Amino acid sequence: MTGDTAVEPEAEEAAAGKAPLSIPARAARAMVLAAVFTCAACGLVYELALVALGSYLMGNSVTQASIVLSVMVFAMGVGSLLAKPLRHRPVAAFAIVEAALALLGGLSVLALYAAFAWLSLYGPALVVVSFLVGALIGAELPLLMTLLQRIRKQDAGSAVADLFAADYVGALIGGLAFPFLLLPLFGHLRGALLVGAVNVVAGIAVVLWLFRREVGRVAQAGLWAAMAVVLLVLVGTYTLADDFEVSARQVLYQDPIVMAKRTPYQEIVITRKVALSGRPDMRLFLNGDLQFSSVDEYRYHESLVHPLLSGPHGKVLILGGGDGLALREVLRYKDVKSATLVELDPEMLHLARTYKPLADLNQHSFEDPRAHAVTGDAFSWLRGQKERFDSVVIDMPDPDDVATAKLYSVEFYGMVKRILAPGGRMVVQSGSPYFAPKSFWSIQKSIAAAGLATTPYHVDVPSFGDWGYVLASPAKEPPALKLSPAVPGLRFLDESVLKASAVFPKDRRSRDVEVNTLVHPRLVQYEDEEWKDS
Repeated sequence: MTGDTAVEPEAEEAAAGKAPLSIPARAARAMVLAAVFTCAACGLVYELALVALGSYLMGNSVTQASIVLSVMVFAMGVGSLLAKPLRHRPVAAFAIVEAALALLGGLSVLALYAAFAWLSLYGPALVVVSFLVGALIGAELPLLMTLLQRIRKQDAGSAVADLFAADYVGALIGGLAFPFLLLPLFGHLRGALLVGAVNVVAGIAVVLWLFRREVGRVAQAGLWAAMAVVLLVLVGTYTLADDFEVSARQVLYQDPIVMAKRTPYQEIVITRKVALSGRPDMRLFLNGDLQFSSVDEYRYHESLVHPLLSGPHGKVLILGGGDGLALREVLRYKDVKSATLVELDPEMLHLARTYKPLADLNQHSFEDPRAHAVTGDAFSWLRGQKERFDSVVIDMPDPDDVATAKLYSVEFYGMVKRILAPGGRMVVQSGSPYFAPKSFWSIQKSIAAAGLATTPYHVDVPSFGDWGYVLASPAKEPPALKLSPAVPGLRFLDESVLKASAVFPKDRRSRDVEVNTLVHPRLVQYEDEEWKDS
């Protein structure tokens, strides 16, 4: 009721617990519960969108999920308490809450992306946005409970059961729709904006139409106008989302972006610039982390592959390396009979085959009849693998979250050891012993804990700095660093460089660190601490 425009008989009916409705009470309750269902689905999508964005931009998905969920759950409690005085005017209050929630939730991903790209205030902005969205979500249920009781009085237990059943089922649908429908079809920014539009329609149109007799004409006009404004803002932003994303993404990268794709697994960005000398520099980034520069990637990949292939290499397995550059180096050996590459993201494999600058750089390695690409998670793939391999190249992204840290765990290396043929060896890209010494030596120690003898080494890759690897073997003695007599012509690596690579300066030698396991992913903490300080 809205004071000067409320009708006295309607107020008496509402006070008696029966709202003046133009449809049967059963249908009215069904409509309100449908609104509960829809609002719950939208609310969970907002939560998941914030968690996913943090994982893309900051890494360490566990930390991002913990911050978002804990702040939002706390804020929901605050919002429920703040909604108590609003129960005297539940229709108008609920409409205002939904308009605010739809606007804030729909724009939340865009706002946080902007805070990250232009203002470097992502952390504080995430907490503020999570709190505000959570508080608005928390205010919904008390108001919806009041509206249900306005339709027909019901004992508290039964009313709560109906309300929470609709709420939880809606959360289930929202939770499933986000990764399987919204992200693949609409992307991160547009998915949130679309959900905001659904939220405002379900939250305002249904309830405001159903309880229109409780709200005066002036208030009705104002609330309908508010809904229209929110929809216009969301729709307008939706049409500009692509331009905004391109502008915001470019701010994050020094060189011009020539290709960008968001996949279910990661954000793939390729940049390219041409120096005054005419030499192009193409760079691949996954979730913002540099994977290679075309100017010096040969240093990285020669150092990764050729010391390993001084041993048996008839059958080679590459875990990661979806850009095909490690595969290129492997296939330079004519006596390699087969090379199997396991890559999580099919889009990365597609680009490596079809994006001409990248396919030219990897020398069309996937077209070699000896190459066989497998799409799948390396951890799961290894668990069911019975085939043995002479050499295993592990070329994974840095372990800055739990999902990648498992690929650097004692358990993972144990599975690799199991598929090594007699005399077989593996090599692991292990990060920077200069910028992240704890991480580097934790990887080496984890490999050793899996029962493998290790030989760590490092080289200079200008784009990365000082970069390290670990060569490992099930034999009792650490594998020797050497090159095969049949090694093809290399641009960077030779025996003298390789010999020097085994020497670490005093301030970067082995540290007192813990091994990385599935139960205790300590690498995530090491990576977060060290790269933050670098």
